[in-house]
Amino acid sequence: MLVKTYSAAVTGIEATTVTVEVSMSRGVLFRLTGLPDNAVRESHDRIVAALNNTGLAFPIADTTVNLAPADLRKEGSGYDLPLAVGVLAAAGKVRTDLLGSFMMVGELGLDGRLQPVRGALPIAIKARAEKFKGLIVPAQNVREAAVVNRLDVYGMESITDVIAFLDGSGQYSPTVIDTRAEFYARQSRFDFDFADVRGQQGVKRALEVAAAGGHNLIMIGPPGSGKSMMAKRLPSILPPLSLAESLETTQIHSVAGKLSRDTSLISQRPFRAPHHTISPVALVGGGSSPQPGEISLAHNGVLFCDELPEFNRSVLEVLRQPLEDRRITISRSKYSVEYPCSFMFVASMNPCPCGYHGDPTHRCVCTPGQIQRYMNKISGPLLDRIDIQVEITPVPFDDISKAEPGEPSAAIRERVVRARGIQERRFADSPGIHCNAQMSERMIHRFAQPDAAGIELLRVAMKRLSLSARAYNRILKVARTIADLAGSDSVLPDHLAEAIGYRNLDRGDWAERGF
Repeated sequence: MLVKTYSAAVTGIEATTVTVEVSMSRGVLFRLTGLPDNAVRESHDRIVAALNNTGLAFPIADTTVNLAPADLRKEGSGYDLPLAVGVLAAAGKVRTDLLGSFMMVGELGLDGRLQPVRGALPIAIKARAEKFKGLIVPAQNVREAAVVNRLDVYGMESITDVIAFLDGSGQYSPTVIDTRAEFYARQSRFDFDFADVRGQQGVKRALEVAAAGGHNLIMIGPPGSGKSMMAKRLPSILPPLSLAESLETTQIHSVAGKLSRDTSLISQRPFRAPHHTISPVALVGGGSSPQPGEISLAHNGVLFCDELPEFNRSVLEVLRQPLEDRRITISRSKYSVEYPCSFMFVASMNPCPCGYHGDPTHRCVCTPGQIQRYMNKISGPLLDRIDIQVEITPVPFDDISKAEPGEPSAAIRERVVRARGIQERRFADSPGIHCNAQMSERMIHRFAQPDAAGIELLRVAMKRLSLSARAYNRILKVARTIADLAGSDSVLPDHLAEAIGYRNLDRGDWAERGF
């Protein structure tokens, strides 16, 4: 007897329908074909134990199972459920009426219970696209899959529940989630708020400008000056995620297995802060079974690298292409996958090896040569992709001891959202461009061209401050954002002056001078 059940394989963040074909005849052999990996091959042993422990015997017959398309590599334990159901249906122990209407995925425990799998959301999207009536998933995955409308999603605890549902002997209801209500209810709940930050008005202003234009930013300052504290609060002033951005972000986290059981849609922009010992593969993604890296998990959010010079040079260099293209393609001999990675890059670092260059309260023991070598750990091409470079000094005691809280994140976020709205209208006819940081050189000349006074100010700044040539376009991009925050249609000299102040590391005398 030939029976077909349906599942899916996830490649990148997209799913492909997999047909599980089970043919059974007289005999005792079991064969599994269709490019299964070791986890899929081991499913036979899990299925046998699960069926025995739930009172269902594995059929004794000559069984051939094919996972079609046979040229697509199948990975993971999510095929346990469709395999088990297919074997039982081929043996006549499960009704086949509903098998063609439902896609199913799930790992089987030895007690027959269903264990969660990765990629339930892209599988649900594929099931709806392929016109399946519904999707059967483990109960732990039901909330992330149920965000897909026009698809009946059933969360099951065990294989006995699945069999009862297919046979019509049990009453089960699809999970229904009010996606929009849950999404908007969680958008403004943040654990960190800028109201907790005392002083540092200049740095908070730089973070506001970075958030308003989507600019990459680096903070340089002594230990304890508040770099990490302020970076963690950056998501609270970024514009809220749109539903489309949230769905794409959730897909990535679903594929990586990073969603908790009570999560349906990610409603806040991600904040990822990898340790400086991270490997290049962990950062960009890949591995023997390809998985998204930290840059993709930070998609539509913030990637924060604390103590940037401590990162391995080869790790930092792999960031250069994703920062420009906002997508990462990982090619290996056996696969090629692509992940989105449009993120704000935020970094922090000490100004020198001892950490106290320019600190008014501590004496720096580093020579200019040592400081320069420390800074040279960050390559010029990577630094070229960072629009805003801001220096931080420790907060004086008088500011720390103030009882009044700082400006709350909600107030800053209002200004950021207003500035982003201006940019969305400006780039409405430019697909893929959403903020000033993404402007091409042609767009810079069109939207951020200063007047004669501004050009003269730039000329003087480039000469007197020994600014590098690469700083020119970055200054104009940031100045355009400052003008948007001020509600100005044109870039004025005041906007340029502030933007010039954010290019400290480009100054030729940086290692010799103090803050």
